[in-house]
Parts: sequence; structure tokens; C-alpha cells
Amino acid sequence: MPDFWEHPAQAQAQMKKVKDLQKWIDGYDEVEKAVDELSVGFDFVKEGLIEESELDTLYSDAITKIEALELRNMLRREEDQMDAVLKINAGAGGTEAQDWASMLMRMYLRWCERQGYKTSIANLLEGDEAGIKSCTINVEGDMAYGYLKSENGVHRLVRVSPYNAQGKRMTSFASVFVTPLVDDTIEVKVDPALMSWDTFRSGGAGGQNVNKVESGVRLRYQYTDPYTGEKEEILIENTETRDQPKNKENALRQLRSILYDKELQHRLQEQAKVEAGKMKIEWGSQIRSYVFDDRRVKDHRTNFQTSDVNGVMDGDLDGFIKAYLMEFASTESDD
Repeated sequence: MPDFWEHPAQAQAQMKKVKDLQKWIDGYDEVEKAVDELSVGFDFVKEGLIEESELDTLYSDAITKIEALELRNMLRREEDQMDAVLKINAGAGGTEAQDWASMLMRMYLRWCERQGYKTSIANLLEGDEAGIKSCTINVEGDMAYGYLKSENGVHRLVRVSPYNAQGKRMTSFASVFVTPLVDDTIEVKVDPALMSWDTFRSGGAGGQNVNKVESGVRLRYQYTDPYTGEKEEILIENTETRDQPKNKENALRQLRSILYDKELQHRLQEQAKVEAGKMKIEWGSQIRSYVFDDRRVKDHRTNFQTSDVNGVMDGDLDGFIKAYLMEFASTESDD
């Protein structure tokens, strides 16, 4: 089509579809190549040309590629393809809970790094003595929301706290909220009349200029749920850059993401099958426990667990994500 690029939004959406299809083709090609190499390797072992350990490596590689493609097949919903906004809030419990929230932030940043995802801290509220009270991370990468949606819920830490003089075992909570990060190809209605802005000086570390300019922005949006009539004020703060217009742009993008997610959650609530597999985010319904002294991390939804606590805290979450998607993503895709 000669006029293809005359309509940038439609062209961008079409190019995204092409890229998504190409990823499926590339994934299939990788699997086919790995299976072929395994087949040849099997013949070579019989002929004594390679060691069995080499065949084991080829087998492991083929299984890894097949499972990666199978996992991708679990993510068929429109929003699964999107980037994500990940927000962490420390629970009650002061310094210990705030330290736990900062440990989770590091864990997710390390996981994103392993995936080759781009991350940016949209907002960060430091703890009183250590750790953080809350943070918002934008995650950009292939299927970011599809994978990270498994992390939605309350995460529980059990350990002997370094902040407790008696050396007692303490339990702390932090909640993780994940929403799709919408782009310009997704239509979300934002009413300017319901928005109000104010600015503030960014706090925390950042050099001499950080407190002199009011670059931080605070956006308030008076939202009314179209289905229930309930009113709520959505509050977004953005201190990502020292450029106030850029921070406003980022805050608006987050607002659109939240509004999109509210519509998405309504859609999901209409599906009884999905609802049965979902857990509400409240302090009594933790999705995962991290018990440091017993060297155990267990997901209460899938019963998947590991003793490699250090690996998990260093971003090795793939086992938990895979177990969740294999059990619950298929029910989401049935509608």
C-alpha cells in the first residue's frame, strides 16, 4: 500500500503484528533446529562420535526451547503482549517491611535484566530508616505484562530480622500490583476536566540540582466506575526525570494504563473460570512465602517451591512464572 505510512497509528499497529508473528516463526525455527541437532546427536552417540554428556546438553537445549515456545503459547490475550507497570507497596511493620519491599524491587529489576527488558523507576518513596515505602517501575519488553501478571498479590517474608534486637523471627508483607503499560495504539478515554496537577521538588539523592527545581509532578484524576458508579481519586506521582513536561507525559501514560487496567479487570470479572483462579490482593491472601531460615520459597497458588532462596532473590523467578501460567493462563484463554 503506497499510503501505508500516511496513517502512523494504524501503520504502527500493523508493524507490531508483523513483529509478533516473526517472533513465533523465529521460535519455531529455533525448536526445529534444536530437535534436528538432537536427532543427529543421537546417531553420533550410537556411532561413538560424541560423548553421552554432549547428547544430554543437546537434549536439555531442545527441552528449554520447546518449553519457552509452549509458555509463549499460554499468553494469547491482547494485554499479554504489552509492557507493564509494576508497583510495590510495603505493608505494615515499619523498617522491616520497607526493607522487604526494597528486596522485592531488586529481585524484579534483576529478573528484568535477565530477560533483556528495559526498566525505568517512575517513582520511588524511600523508607524512614532503610528500604522503600513504595516504588513504581515501568517494564518494557516482549510479553512483559504476560509474564509479570503472575506476580500480582501479597508477598510474605519470614526471617530473623537484622532490625530486631532480640533476634526474633519476623513476618513482613509487601503487595505487588502489575498493570499493562498502554501505548498510543490503545484507545483509552481520559477526561481533562477530571484532572488536576500540582508540582513539587523531588526529594532523595540526586545531586545539587534535585531539590532546587519543582520537576516532580502529582496528577489527581477523579474517576467514576462506569459499571458500579463508585468514585475514587487516582493519585499518580512522577519524579522520573528533571524535565517537568516529560514527567507529566509519563504520569499521563500511567493514568491511561490504570484506566485500561480497570476496564480489563471488569472484563476478567465477567469470566467465572478466571475469577475462580484469581486471588484478591489483601493482607490475608499472600500468593508466595519467602522463608529465609528454612531456605524455602513457596507459591501458594501452584505449590511450586524451591530451596534456592538466594537465586530467587537474585531474579530467578522463571519456575514460579511458568508454573502459574501453565495452571492459570489456559483458563484465561478459553473464553
